Amino acid sequence: MLRLYHLPLSPFCRKVRLVLAEKKVEVELIEERYWEKSPEFLKKSPSGKIPILQLDGMLLTESTPICEFLEDLYPQPKLMPDSPEDRYEVRRLVNWFDDKFHYEVTSKLLYERINKKIMKQGAPDSKNVMNGKRKIKYHLDYMTYLLERRRWLAGNSMTLADFTAAAHFSTLDYTKDVDWVESNTVKDWYAKIKSRPAFRGILADQISGFPPSDHYNDLDF
Repeated sequence: MLRLYHLPLSPFCRKVRLVLAEKKVEVELIEERYWEKSPEFLKKSPSGKIPILQLDGMLLTESTPICEFLEDLYPQPKLMPDSPEDRYEVRRLVNWFDDKFHYEVTSKLLYERINKKIMKQGAPDSKNVMNGKRKIKYHLDYMTYLLERRRWLAGNSMTLADFTAAAHFSTLDYTKDVDWVESNTVKDWYAKIKSRPAFRGILADQISGFPPSDHYNDLDF
């Protein structure tokens, strides 16, 4: 069995968990307090980052290379399209959410509201929270633009781009930071993807002292 060192509300770990679950690959989940940077952890991940996937003596790091490795190892169901152009679009959007969206939104909301408290790094920075709440509207508009022209974010099939975006949005939905009234189009997309069996493990996550939004694990919102 594979072993995944993760943190429940990490969007990068959730992305890998979604890919594993969609491909019906069993995995042992081990929570890792990566911020403590223990020598044992740093041996597994010299960068000090999670997730880490352990497989047959291999230790794989960085969420996107892990997901593409899993796509090669377990090609069905497909989460990457065939053509170079379509694969480029998936990778572009994966990078959009893991880089731009993460920097502008996830790190300003999830990390300020929950991670800081867990890591004992002080109170949330209200300026960061306000900036995150402001920026999420821009991203919702962009996603609406894409989804009004495609069935899924990167095209007409569900791909790694959708799981990447959903991993980020699921953490923000947990913290009650998504105003779904802003876009029924994005809300419908999220309802569709979170109703998949692959999402069940994530929707069962509970962080002690931080209850999720009322509709967090409601498949019908």
